[in-house]
Amino acid sequence: MTTRRASAREVVALVADDFTRFPDPPGGERASAPDGPLGWPGYDASRERAARRTGESESVVCGTGSVEGTRAVLIAFEFGFLGGSLGERTGDRLEAAYSYAREHRLPVVPLVATGGSRMQEGMLALTQLQRVARQSALTREAGLPQIAVLRDPTTGGGWATLGAGADVVLALPDAQVGFAGSRVRPPDADPAAYTAEAQVAAGAADAVVPPAELREVLGRWLRLLTDGTPRAHRPAENHGTPGEPGSTRDAMPFGAGPRPEPHREATAVPAENHGTPGEPAAAGTGAVPCTGGSPAGPPSGSLREPAPVPVALGVSDPPRSGWEAVRRARAAERPRARVYLDAYFSHRLAISGDRCGGVDPDGMLCGFGVHRGRTVGYAAQTGAATRPAGYRTAARLIRLADRLGIPVLTLVDTPGAANDAEAERQGAGAAIAELFGVVATARTPITTLVIGEGGSGGALALAAPGRTWATPDSYFSVIAPESAAAILKRPPAEVEATADQLRIRPQDLVELGVIRVTEAR
Repeated sequence: MTTRRASAREVVALVADDFTRFPDPPGGERASAPDGPLGWPGYDASRERAARRTGESESVVCGTGSVEGTRAVLIAFEFGFLGGSLGERTGDRLEAAYSYAREHRLPVVPLVATGGSRMQEGMLALTQLQRVARQSALTREAGLPQIAVLRDPTTGGGWATLGAGADVVLALPDAQVGFAGSRVRPPDADPAAYTAEAQVAAGAADAVVPPAELREVLGRWLRLLTDGTPRAHRPAENHGTPGEPGSTRDAMPFGAGPRPEPHREATAVPAENHGTPGEPAAAGTGAVPCTGGSPAGPPSGSLREPAPVPVALGVSDPPRSGWEAVRRARAAERPRARVYLDAYFSHRLAISGDRCGGVDPDGMLCGFGVHRGRTVGYAAQTGAATRPAGYRTAARLIRLADRLGIPVLTLVDTPGAANDAEAERQGAGAAIAELFGVVATARTPITTLVIGEGGSGGALALAAPGRTWATPDSYFSVIAPESAAAILKRPPAEVEATADQLRIRPQDLVELGVIRVTEAR
């Protein structure tokens, strides 16, 4: 960045409506031998100069602040104090801040600007990363969100713990971000690879946010992710009560009973199960079971209610044949994921990247939004072949929602998983297997709507067992009819008949006990 680096206090003022600094924790001014634990010549003098220059006694300033109405624990690094480096006293403050967040059920916002561990304290400084990682993990297990803001620079262990370890990672434009600092990289390293923009492109960060927009964006993220957090300090909202305005009606399977009233959204909760192969999901009021997941369970009550099934936005009549179902799903004019998401959410924010070096913006859309006053997570296929990074990003989204007690909506629409050589090198099978497992073990309810093509396992991985619906302009198949005909050595003229044999229409799938159907209304 070419402008002067903002101080810790300035960046807090940039994002927070108010701020109350924590007192130094016990041991925060721990006594040490002259010039620190290693007796590093001039270390005491360096700390004194840094304190006079910055007005701070350490490289982090911690406290609580209100960001657009949501209370949070803020951890602001002071880069002017020895490069924002982490030493023993830094670790004391960070541990105390995370402990306070867990005790008071508050989200954590690290505002990171650091060069890494403090070399004047040697291995004692490096081991602070283990302390920080443990505190972050404990806070994660407690079901509290962590949203990091990467400032210039964010390198070394600070990036590898407080930054990259957060649930959502925002970055300021042109910030230097990378594990390797500028003085320890190979001489021929491309500097563009060590930027906030490059980290977003590589799936390691979610978004670059200009400073003028940071408070608003951070506030929106905090409101979204604390919606599922018990006792979080936030403005009161009316999330609705089952049976009262704002709640939803049970849906009936296609052709099995009365329809929901026009212009109402529909939902159904399976009775004590996520569905059994060969049995249709039962409409009722039973609870979604706990079948594994994060150590700290999500909250009970209204926040555990499933996301309502979206209104079908395309055609309203069922397809007459299997091939007609395929043609409808592949029609260019059929509503795709973005149209459904825009209609369903009053506003939403996206996450990006699988945290493994990949993104799939053309195949999978993931994030959180507000539907009828409460937060719902979403993972939506776009109609393109889904790449491994898309599956891993969806798994990341569902894990986070599960930990925070936020219901999830998934939209299925893909001809299948990407099957090119690069997709295999990127671990397509492992990525799909990971998503199958995450969906199977999620404790938060998942609602699935098939809105177009349901192409084999690449589509099924995103579908919730026993809680999957389909629109009249969709199909779901073990294999594409063309591929099935080719495997069976049938001529092209028999593709349409093969589609009928596969029984891929929504009404066929209801009869098979695989899905439910919602109609446009």
